[in-house]
Amino acid sequence: MRKILLVKIKRTTRLEKRYSKKMGSISVKVTYIKKHFLGVPLRTIHKYRETYYGTIKDCADCVLTA
Repeated sequence: MRKILLVKIKRTTRLEKRYSKKMGSISVKVTYIKKHFLGVPLRTIHKYRETYYGTIKDCADCVLTA
């Protein structure tokens, strides 16, 4: 018998261009943690990025470039 999962939590990582005051325009890996219901994404629970030095930071401190 196969279980049907209604709610899943998925983590995806993609490369994005960000802007910070100290470093200027940078390309960083941003990880999104999203809640999915029957395969449809409902909302983003958390997103964070890895800095040049390897530390993990929240994405709220940097601004997206247009």
